[in-house]
Amino acid sequence: MATTTPPRRITTGSITSVQSHSAVRPLSMISLIRRHHHLNLRLPSPIASVSRRWLIEAVARSPWEGSDDGVAQADGKKPGVCGYAISGNEIEGSSGELVEGDQQHVNTMEMVMWAAATAAFGVANRVMYKLALVPLKQYPFFLAQLSTFGYVAVYYSILYFRYRAGTVTDEMLSVPKMPFLIAGVLQALAAAAGMAATANLSGPSTTVLSQTFLVWQIFFSIIFLRRRYSVNQILGCTLVALGVVVSVASGSGAAHSLKEAGVFWILLMVLSYLFQGADTVLKEVIFIDSQKRLKGASLDLFIVNSYGSAFQAICIALLLPFLSKLWGIPFNQLGSYLKDGAACFLNIGTMTKGCEGAPLLPLLFVIANIGYNIALLRLLKISSAVVSSLASTVSVPIAVFLFTLPLPYLGVASSLPNGFMGGTIILVLGMLVYSWAPQGPNGSHTDSVIPSPPPT
Repeated sequence: MATTTPPRRITTGSITSVQSHSAVRPLSMISLIRRHHHLNLRLPSPIASVSRRWLIEAVARSPWEGSDDGVAQADGKKPGVCGYAISGNEIEGSSGELVEGDQQHVNTMEMVMWAAATAAFGVANRVMYKLALVPLKQYPFFLAQLSTFGYVAVYYSILYFRYRAGTVTDEMLSVPKMPFLIAGVLQALAAAAGMAATANLSGPSTTVLSQTFLVWQIFFSIIFLRRRYSVNQILGCTLVALGVVVSVASGSGAAHSLKEAGVFWILLMVLSYLFQGADTVLKEVIFIDSQKRLKGASLDLFIVNSYGSAFQAICIALLLPFLSKLWGIPFNQLGSYLKDGAACFLNIGTMTKGCEGAPLLPLLFVIANIGYNIALLRLLKISSAVVSSLASTVSVPIAVFLFTLPLPYLGVASSLPNGFMGGTIILVLGMLVYSWAPQGPNGSHTDSVIPSPPPT
């Protein structure tokens, strides 16, 4: 019966004692990793011959590098690694391609997983928002404020427990806060401009104009991240945006609605997506800059969510007089409006007529929205703003299709637009074209500029 032995790692170095090993690192270390590739089961020997492949890593370490407890190096630089594969009598210089290739495969799988999670949560977010407005149809402004101020408490609670668990460190919390302030201002301005424009535009019109979000992300990525996109990637993004427009707006009079809306409201809606595009690219810059400040460590995404949401809530509070006027609520009546909205949300008191489904439906929307924001930011962290936007865009036609089903509380299901199938095919084609964008031998990765962080 053929047997195999587990891979072995042999480490050699000058180690004085077990006690001193944790305090003093050896000046040099050579590690050998034997990897088994196949067994020749046809050999008559009871133990089949095993082809051996060894990976030799020679790592030069400085005596000032620090101990195993995670203390940073004095110069902030990591030692170089040279790898050589030995198979039989042949020696191949690998310069770490095996390890790097495995890591790239892991990063790709993780990116695909979070892209799927982003699309799934995006669908749930759109569907649950419609359902949440069934009991709160008289209080949509209350739901908007709940999702703004409530998330601050949720994100900071999660951040607190992650800090107590050691996942979030003091070094992470000490990163500059000015970028988070700018992100909060951008989010607040996007919300204000979007609310004003949405009140004067039809649903199909806003769907068409929302595709400018992807254009702004590409534009800001080129300007601030110096990222270059191939023809395939630009074509893929264009097809994705076109697919959404065709699948949602065809046969709905979107073009006629845009003509009647007026240039000012169209430009205001485009401006709101400009703010959103700048916000997502800024968050990508925050992740990249934090890796340099933290010497390769990964900034916890709940720090970005918490500080960004806090500054956004502050800006929204300052804009409340303006925002309440947009929703047709006099500012002097805002207090009573929010009080009645809270009573409807909790489904208690005398103001509960027509609030059936609360608080379950609004709470499900809050959970779906939190999951969507976390998945979207995680995907942004390990890929790029454009990739996260593409994953989010996929949720649009899926949500449109779900609204044609007999969902509870929504009553009569809507019908599919005339060009839904054609638009969906165009969208999928655009995703494939973007994914197949070729990379040059020395070209930069336009899809992923942030390496995957260590598991937490």
